[in-house]
Amino acid sequence: MRKSLLYFVYALLFTVSLSALNSCREDKSAGEKIKDGVENVGDGIEEGVEEIGDEIDDATDDN
Repeated sequence: MRKSLLYFVYALLFTVSLSALNSCREDKSAGEKIKDGVENVGDGIEEGVEEIGDEIDDATDDN
């Protein structure tokens, strides 16, 4: 269950990061786009890890 949730979160973050790179209307250099993409993915991973940590805490609190 946890692995499938983790895979889902990673897939979601990857999709969101790709759509964020494609939807930008400002002209940026390739380096700026890469930097922004890496930052977005990093932020998404942090949020996903926090959510998973909260879910694990909730699951272990029930036991």
